[in-house]
Amino acid sequence: MTRHVIKRLPIDTGVSGWEAISGRAFPAMALEHDMTADWLVIGGGFAGLSAARRLSQARPHDKIVVLEARELAKGPAGRNSGFMIDVPHNLSSGEYSVAGEEATKSEIRQNRLAISFAADVAAEYGMSRETFDPAGKVNAAASERGLGLNDNYRKSLEKIGEEHRILDAQEMREMTGSRYYRGGLYTPGAVMIQPADYIRGLARGLSAKVVIHERSPVLELSREGRTWKAKTARGSVSAPKVILGVNGHIQSFGHFRGRLMHIFTYASMTSAFSQNEFAGDVTGVDRWALLPADPMGATVRKITKDGLSRIVIRTRFTYDPSLRVSEKRVAGVAAEQRRSFDARFPGLERLPMEYSWAGALCLSRNHVPAFGEVEEGLFSACCENGLGTVKSTLAGMMAADLATGAASPELDTYKNQPEPARLPPEPIAWLGVNSVIRLQELRAGREG
Repeated sequence: MTRHVIKRLPIDTGVSGWEAISGRAFPAMALEHDMTADWLVIGGGFAGLSAARRLSQARPHDKIVVLEARELAKGPAGRNSGFMIDVPHNLSSGEYSVAGEEATKSEIRQNRLAISFAADVAAEYGMSRETFDPAGKVNAAASERGLGLNDNYRKSLEKIGEEHRILDAQEMREMTGSRYYRGGLYTPGAVMIQPADYIRGLARGLSAKVVIHERSPVLELSREGRTWKAKTARGSVSAPKVILGVNGHIQSFGHFRGRLMHIFTYASMTSAFSQNEFAGDVTGVDRWALLPADPMGATVRKITKDGLSRIVIRTRFTYDPSLRVSEKRVAGVAAEQRRSFDARFPGLERLPMEYSWAGALCLSRNHVPAFGEVEEGLFSACCENGLGTVKSTLAGMMAADLATGAASPELDTYKNQPEPARLPPEPIAWLGVNSVIRLQELRAGREG
């Protein structure tokens, strides 16, 4: 008999603006009894719900159960910046690149496979343009160094024949209303999502085929014979096959220990405003999405719905293997974000930040997922390497294919990767990772 006792659960600090402004059309139901299923998916984020949808397509008559520890979209799936990015986006490299043309093209194909899957979800479940918007994104440069990074990125995109467009300072000002940016690089393949709406829309669409229990953290996972049993506080689910879509939390289930970095990033969202509240065109067009030219800089998005707009700013990274950060930390970063925001939009000093929050992501040193059949009948779809909307969607799809025995060139490519590299022991890893992060953030300078 195999038995994993989960001794800690991740803590989400602060209220995500995405979740707070998201509507919810169905009640949250916790698991209150013992049940059996053909498939159990643990985790109701991008990986878990994508795996559940893929399973429902491959095995339409099987019983599929999803267990989510929190309410849908209150965890990391509803705490990201909402970029589904197709072209390379490697946070740990210091630039948006991967090694070699073939590796780059392969990653783009994988990302676009996940985006196509998400586009089918949006179309089938009637998601609005505010929830799923294939508008592309801009890498925004605010300094000479940022312009240089964008130029390097342009050259790499040209080399592999990827579509892009250079924006000058005037075009950036017309888009954003801000004089802060000196240039930009637009790529058309990214999709901007409202992550909480997308997750809840996907879950609602699945509800006819999949049983979803929220507020039901798995406290013990054991296997006897060929059956896995997941226990929660008030019930259990028994199934022959289990998919773990829990990102870095998979270490709490006994796998990939010492190989995954638990990184937190931080965001703030303004209160809603109308364009006529401020003198001049201070925030540009209704919607735009900016990544920083330096990956360690500030991500900024403007969203608009029913004539009211909000701006979201995301900055800072910290390495926290405890899987939790304090309210004090979030408040301190929020104060820094206020300064970054005011530098970009000096006409909006009166506009308050309504929400500030932290969100967990997972990295491996060698930028690979924690994927595969880790025990008989137990499959991992974890470690999204800082691009959870796309990479976790892809991991969930591929885990479902692996578990059902579906053969495909995409799965062959995806599973043919090394396992995550080992980290140094603590506290060396904590000191080393946080030192590298801080140095990179300082180097980002005006991009932050």
